[in-house]
Amino acid sequence: MSTQNKPLARFVVMYDLPVDVEAFERHYWDVHIPLAKQLPGLRRYTVSKDARPVMGEPYYLVGMLDWDDMAALGVAFESEIGRQCAADVAILAGYATIRSMVVQLDEA
Repeated sequence: MSTQNKPLARFVVMYDLPVDVEAFERHYWDVHIPLAKQLPGLRRYTVSKDARPVMGEPYYLVGMLDWDDMAALGVAFESEIGRQCAADVAILAGYATIRSMVVQLDEA
């Protein structure tokens, strides 16, 4: 795959162990992911459970969402679906501490 076809912007979301794992899982898989998959320009949505840290404490779940570039990611976040996803995160935050970051992916 050429660099031109690779996503160059990633939104990473890290969830600590939920206080109610069953309720978190149900909401995350049945509500949040189907909503987030509607984000404009989303190229890929991947999830890793029980991520193993090299340093620090483990996360319960890590979600990674990819776009073609930072501009496309910005458009997605500013869209109506982006606002709905942000509101839904408030529900998930009732179950687990959430950390997130946006990164630009550059070839080294």
